[in-house]
Amino acid sequence: MFGRLLHDPNLWHLNRRSVSGATGIGLFLAFMPMPFQMVPAAALAIILRINLPMAVAAVWISNPLTMGPMLYFQYRLGKLMMGERVSAATFEPTLEWYWTELVNVWQPLVLGSVVCGSVSALAGYGLVHFIWRVNIRRHLRIRKDKRAERARIKQEQSEQQHQEQKQEEI
Repeated sequence: MFGRLLHDPNLWHLNRRSVSGATGIGLFLAFMPMPFQMVPAAALAIILRINLPMAVAAVWISNPLTMGPMLYFQYRLGKLMMGERVSAATFEPTLEWYWTELVNVWQPLVLGSVVCGSVSALAGYGLVHFIWRVNIRRHLRIRKDKRAERARIKQEQSEQQHQEQKQEEI
């Protein structure tokens, strides 16, 4: 489906815009209660021309170990934001019970998911952008210091040669 679009170099480059955008998209989709989150993450990465591997990797914040607690927190947050109380449900292993409970939980779950996804996406985007910028400044400072050190050494060598020439003249 995306065959020829996968050759876009922006999908594979590591730069501040591409990686921070991919982190934001991946984290947003990680909080969405849907199967195969990597597929929309990859599709959005291709459409937005951001780092594809990073977008897919960021989705794995939600995995079989973290999905249960994440969904529960998102549901509780959604209920809180809707002004409703969380009630204890009795478990019945019937198909009717599952459909009834799904009807009761889908709205708070989606609301909590969108809020958590949005907050984590903005935080992830901002954090990656900030860390990248700090790292660039650190590298520039190191380069500047090295350049100053080379200039100082060159100046000392020039002065030493000048001193030696004066000594030879005398």
